[in-house]
Amino acid sequence: MNLTIDVTNKENLAYLSLSGEVDAFTAPKLKEALLPLTKEEGQTVEVDLQDVNYMDSTGLGVFISALKSTKEHNSEMRLVHLQERVYRLFKITGLTEIITIDSAVRGEK
Repeated sequence: MNLTIDVTNKENLAYLSLSGEVDAFTAPKLKEALLPLTKEEGQTVEVDLQDVNYMDSTGLGVFISALKSTKEHNSEMRLVHLQERVYRLFKITGLTEIITIDSAVRGEK
């Protein structure tokens, strides 16, 4: 399956809506869309993962790179609307401790 990325910009907020799977095949596309947004000082990047039903370690790597970039460029990133299986991936790897994740986790479809 592919990954669809829709980006909406409003003042200091960039909203990315993802749909599909984030894996070794699609992660470069996500990184290409996400990282430049984190390099704008004062920018908040909100990533909606509502329609992402699968993510592997390469996807996690993209979010770790984005988090590092936000710290270097004084911006912010938060993940919202994670499905339970994707949230578990962040939880078991300890990333829920360092990445801001909206507490409204959706159940399995």
